[in-house]
Amino acid sequence: MTGERRWRLVDVAASAGISTQQVRNYLADGVLPPTDRTPSGYRVFTDRHVRALAVARRMAEGHGWARTREVLAAVHRGELPAALAALDAGHAELDRERAEIARVLGAFETVLGGRPAAVPRRDARIGEVAAQVGVRTSQLRLWEQRGLLRPHRQRGTGYRVYDVAEGRAAQVVALLRRGGYPFEIITAVLDELRSTGRPDRVRAELARREQELNRRSLRRLRASAALYDYLDATGEPARPLDGG
Repeated sequence: MTGERRWRLVDVAASAGISTQQVRNYLADGVLPPTDRTPSGYRVFTDRHVRALAVARRMAEGHGWARTREVLAAVHRGELPAALAALDAGHAELDRERAEIARVLGAFETVLGGRPAAVPRRDARIGEVAAQVGVRTSQLRLWEQRGLLRPHRQRGTGYRVYDVAEGRAAQVVALLRRGGYPFEIITAVLDELRSTGRPDRVRAELARREQELNRRSLRRLRASAALYDYLDATGEPARPLDGG
């Protein structure tokens, strides 16, 4: 851009509190736009490079450095559609995480709201547990093969034996399968229950994850807004629209 201030490499680095080598690395990765050179071979930095560096750091806060490099390199190659596709992929990841949290929370509500079966308060064999939770023994074996249940084997006979915790786990699996939940969600619920031991703590942890996801979403939104301002200042947003 004409009329822009020229910057020395050291001053560009100082504007972001990084080393001059990091600035060179960002140039090599395409995070910063290409530079012109003076007749003596020195790079010519302008206000645009300083703005790009500030945007890169804001982008990294919201999207991480890998996606930041991908997006800004595409922008500086003049490939705006590729940059937008990478951004959309990042926002879609958050959407998938949010949906996953909602599904796991829904699964816990199903577990907590379901009518508890009279699971034996002692070790029980597979037939007794199957009868109590209302499934066939073959179903319990399938869930064991998938890693959902962990009965131990009785010495001497080799019979499957379910302790109280595994009897409750069988009940949880049965409830969630009746609710149509896929195995990956059931695995997540069981893992949480086994690690914390209390459903209320699990729900609190999931609520904490949701709050963190909201914070990440806001950071990503601010990063995308900063990128739009940068594109607007360089005239980039108009390019894909001008071709008709």
